[in-house]
Amino acid sequence: MDLVKSAIIGVAIGDALGVPVEFKSREYLSNYPITTMIGYGTYNQPPGTWSDDTSLTLCIASSIAEHGYNLQDIARRFVMWEQQAYWTPYGYVFDIGGTTAQGIAKLASILANKDYEQLENLINSGNEYQNGNGALMRTIPVYFIVKDLPLDEQFNITEKISSLTHSHIISAMACFIYIRLIDFLINEDDKFLAYTLMQDQVYQFFEKNELCAPYLNDFTNILEEDVYEFPIEDIKSDGYVINSLEASLWAFFNSSSYEEAVLKAVNLGYDTDTTGAITGGLAGIFYGYDEIPRDWENNLARIDEIIELCETLDKKYNE
Repeated sequence: MDLVKSAIIGVAIGDALGVPVEFKSREYLSNYPITTMIGYGTYNQPPGTWSDDTSLTLCIASSIAEHGYNLQDIARRFVMWEQQAYWTPYGYVFDIGGTTAQGIAKLASILANKDYEQLENLINSGNEYQNGNGALMRTIPVYFIVKDLPLDEQFNITEKISSLTHSHIISAMACFIYIRLIDFLINEDDKFLAYTLMQDQVYQFFEKNELCAPYLNDFTNILEEDVYEFPIEDIKSDGYVINSLEASLWAFFNSSSYEEAVLKAVNLGYDTDTTGAITGGLAGIFYGYDEIPRDWENNLARIDEIIELCETLDKKYNE
């Protein structure tokens, strides 16, 4: 089972589908829907170009493949991406969120001063206005290093990696929901059962965690309601992390294939690359690598290097 390729390439394709129409409205995309991989548009990039979503996903994946869990090395790769165009499609950064940019600037300072303990102390140091989707969009490789750990350790590692740029508890909670859903999707044939199992487990976990409990109500639509049953008018596909997670869950659960899921996600409009990436990870994991369209995969920038990285990570994951 090509689980790592399903996850990473699933993210990259969803991202690349959304890049040309980022910031386009839902109304615009209802009239001119994305039906396949196109190019140019918002950033004037060729077809198959992925954004910071995939770049930072690949930074984490490459770090894990070489070192396992190493917070300092992940931080170093984030800085290399922003300053040296590491893991970019064509050798330059063309898209970076504000909170991510601020967070990486702080990481650069920490690393330059060799104050490595600070990396461990970033958790819950941000405010509620720093909950863009920049941590959630890159979080799928984290699953492979936490999957066999107790839940509290899974949350601790997820929170520390999230907090490298997005250091409020809400972002960490969203990333943890995503990782726990992935685990159930891998182990259950019924995606709706997987969702219910995730809801029960994560709600109980957050309820007992003193940092998470005050923010449980923010996740009501996801953990207490079935967000996929909401009308599309209630789904916001903007850059706020909870809205991004809700939109991605809505697209995934209202689809029956990888292709349908990512196209539905992108055509929600606005933060199209990130909604596509988050949905693409879920759909890739659930439907499997063989269900990802090969013509889309072959169009991806640096696809041979991405596949090589996936294979390296898969060997480590299966050790």
